[in-house]
Amino acid sequence: MRHNKKFNHLGRTSSHRKAMLANMASSLIESKRITTTVAKAKALRTYVEPLITKAKSDTTHSRRVVFSYLQSKEAVSELFREIAGKIADRPGGYTRILKTGNRLGDNAEMCIIELVDYNEAMLAAKEDAGKAKKRRSRRGGAKKEETAPVAKTKAAPAKEEKTAEEAPKAETPETEVSSEEQKSE
Repeated sequence: MRHNKKFNHLGRTSSHRKAMLANMASSLIESKRITTTVAKAKALRTYVEPLITKAKSDTTHSRRVVFSYLQSKEAVSELFREIAGKIADRPGGYTRILKTGNRLGDNAEMCIIELVDYNEAMLAAKEDAGKAKKRRSRRGGAKKEETAPVAKTKAAPAKEEKTAEEAPKAETPETEVSSEEQKSE
């Protein structure tokens, strides 16, 4: 009977599962982002987040405990040097799972699991969104409406100039083609 045994066995023996999670955790720590199935990512999250919490206190004991789980000196040193400093003020939730769709071969649900503080694209998007909100004001809307008709009249001749410039550009590929045809003859 499996009373009160709730974690996912992932279709593997205990030793295989522990080795796989240790390898995935060290890969996640070293590369900050890995692609895997959703079931493995959820199992990895419960495996790696306590290790990251342990890394906040840089003691010999915590290093040995983390090494007993990861079995990789490079991953342990990366975790304690870089990652622990970056997540020191975060109370938990060090990983993010982003679903990417199904795998073509067996239709397994795939995802990307990544460390939260290392996704530069999302961090930059949050900063840009915060800056755009600060610039908005109600008073500026009335002034923009007055200047808008002037901008439209100036924009119309500019479009005509662009079309005049595009015509010679269309001729240049034809001359290139003709020169290529001459080379082939």
